[in-house]
Amino acid sequence: MNLTVGLVSLGCAKNLVDSEIMLGYLDQDGFQIVSDPAEADVIIVNTCGFIGPAKEESIDSILEMAEYKTTGRCRCLIVTGCLSTRYKDELWQEMPEIDGLLGTNEMDKVTEVIKQVLSGQRVINLSQQYFSYDNPNIPRVISTGNHTAYLKIAEGCDHQCSFCAIPLIRGPYRSRQPQSILQEAEILASNGVKELILIAQDTTRYGLDLNNVSLVTLLKDLVKLDIPWIRLMYTYPHTFSDELLDLMAEHDNLLSYVDLPLQHSAKSVLQRMKRGGSYESQLNLINKIRQQVPDVKIRSSFIVGFPGETDQEFEELLAFLKEATFDHAGIFQYSPEEGTLAAELERQVSDEVKQYRYDQAMQLQQQISLKKQQQLIGKEVELLICGRSAESDLVLVGRHRGQAPDVDGLVYVGNAYVNSGDFVKAKITQADPYDLVGEIIV
Repeated sequence: MNLTVGLVSLGCAKNLVDSEIMLGYLDQDGFQIVSDPAEADVIIVNTCGFIGPAKEESIDSILEMAEYKTTGRCRCLIVTGCLSTRYKDELWQEMPEIDGLLGTNEMDKVTEVIKQVLSGQRVINLSQQYFSYDNPNIPRVISTGNHTAYLKIAEGCDHQCSFCAIPLIRGPYRSRQPQSILQEAEILASNGVKELILIAQDTTRYGLDLNNVSLVTLLKDLVKLDIPWIRLMYTYPHTFSDELLDLMAEHDNLLSYVDLPLQHSAKSVLQRMKRGGSYESQLNLINKIRQQVPDVKIRSSFIVGFPGETDQEFEELLAFLKEATFDHAGIFQYSPEEGTLAAELERQVSDEVKQYRYDQAMQLQQQISLKKQQQLIGKEVELLICGRSAESDLVLVGRHRGQAPDVDGLVYVGNAYVNSGDFVKAKITQADPYDLVGEIIV
């Protein structure tokens, strides 16, 4: 019988793509992929090391999966990803449960390491060479269903945000060659993908390290493909161009959806974050986006409790949220990360104050989101059906154009004769701050 392997993927969609590539190599090498870790001979945990809670989740997952060595059939526990890249020595020395340790650049080494472990070795394999996503023969097992797929267009980051460890973990920004991106997109389209989601640490920076290439030139080719929905995530305010907005307004399959992580609105906080910008410049950009793309849905993310954040600066953030009226927004408590400039700043904010500000900002944004959601009641929307609800087989879940997977909520509809990946029209009947309820229009 073939060896079975289970993989736990933690963190962001960019990490998920790496997990899918590892699954591709495992499938190519004859491993049987299983979803139940109790049935896995080999368990892989692809970790996240971005902020404190994510690191804790990664450690907890490693320990939880290690228990299957006694309660299941696990013979080999592999740990990979951001946490293992950043803390390889600590993990290797302090967690003997780990049999093999890989980083963020060794996806193609996973089967080799597993074979070494099964032969009796304990293996650490972290190279100094970056993984090339341009290789046309990279295998991949899509884990998001046949209808939706992420497409990583670049790796690493050149921004020097004072709170972020990603450049330390993933290295400098590296755009993929446009030909390889188009080739992968064509393969995904031929396999029935209906929604293609472009991701990178900063998608709008794409191509600045290449000759005569930009996100706009890439999208002009992508929109020609037979893919009904193309969605952009992780766009950056300073590189968001008018050309991109024009293209979004012109092409129906380039969704009128903007993911714009702003992190704060107070100029003084943004300066300490080393991001630049201000309340006014960010509001002007949001207004320009809405003017050029009237039906746009905008999401953002913000950090509360950044070192030195005063009551006045926090109140300015609340005022900004009220004025910007984002369709969706994520609020996060600042987490000091080793090796970052912000971790060394004075006037660190207490956990109690962070929690209070988080609660205040979340409550406000929920009120804003609810009003936005309620505006859809009685309207017809196009839905991409994603599958059955986890709560009941009698209910289907889908997403409209303004809802990205995993972050923006769902639309719940009665179980009609439609399949995952189908597009349907639905009339919205109920709304809450996150999810909607609708009826499929036959």
